[in-house]
Amino acid sequence: MSAKAGRAVKRSMWEEHTADLVNHPQHYTFGKIEVIDAIEDWQLGFHEGNVVKYVARAKHKGHELEDLRKGAWYLNRRIKNLEEKR
Repeated sequence: MSAKAGRAVKRSMWEEHTADLVNHPQHYTFGKIEVIDAIEDWQLGFHEGNVVKYVARAKHKGHELEDLRKGAWYLNRRIKNLEEKR
């Protein structure tokens, strides 16, 4: 294999790996469905979707406490917004 062909193969493998990290990151693709599919199917808004996202991936990303705190932040923000509209 020529050096040019070898670089093309490496670039192709890198592009596939990068696409997986962007389109289907491992911490989103556990279980039977991806988190984004549930969020869209349930037609959740921005805040609620982020709560689901952070809570669902908390045990799979390696930063459980941080992700749970982020989920709580979005939930509290949504609650505050609703209270202000009363």
